[in-house]
Amino acid sequence: MTVVEEFRAAVAEAAVELAGPELLPERLARACARVLPVDGAGISLFFAEDRRLPLGASDPVAATAERLQFTAGAGPCLSAHAEGRAQVADEATIRSRWPAFYDGLVTRTPIRGVISLPLEDELRGVGALDLYTVPPGGVTALSLADALEIGAEVTAVLRAHSRAARPHSDGPVWLDAPAAERRSVVWMAMGVLNAALDVSSTDALALLRAHAYAHGEDLDELARRVVEREIPLDTLAA
Repeated sequence: MTVVEEFRAAVAEAAVELAGPELLPERLARACARVLPVDGAGISLFFAEDRRLPLGASDPVAATAERLQFTAGAGPCLSAHAEGRAQVADEATIRSRWPAFYDGLVTRTPIRGVISLPLEDELRGVGALDLYTVPPGGVTALSLADALEIGAEVTAVLRAHSRAARPHSDGPVWLDAPAAERRSVVWMAMGVLNAALDVSSTDALALLRAHAYAHGEDLDELARRVVEREIPLDTLAA
């Protein structure tokens, strides 16, 4: 079988456990990790500057890596999106280019290599596929041609399912992915800081990131605490 045929079979197999239409991105991420020589995968969208929406991850470690990158506000996926080209980063590259992301990555995950690919066609400029490696595996074991072929298939599957709109919305059902719902709390927390501290959305996000990084917390969890009033807002502005 070709790598795309293996991928399609892996997606169908994942559907047995992850049957809901909102879990499509998670099925795709699992299939990526299954057929490529990597240890994890994640799919995300950028719908505005600094607004990264995770759609699905192959496993909890991959999901943690995505949250760490979003918390740091820097990393291979953000660079792939900004530059519009693939980023292939081993441990030394991550440490030198994105030190804040590296600190969290080595402390909280076994991941030491990241390959980030912008998705193409309808998702050009907004979609991204992250692939993660754990030693003894490394980024050089992956054929970039195979990864790009799988990335194209991910785009094709998401496009094919985009016609299934959510109730009362024009968006596809897979935008209701659990990871995306969790990330939406960050936008709510930014709104809370907009009103309470009279700061812009950009500054609100910067305050959240700084506090999360300083306290070794991921941004999604800090946002939940802000929205639920578990943390005094003035501590964020200090």
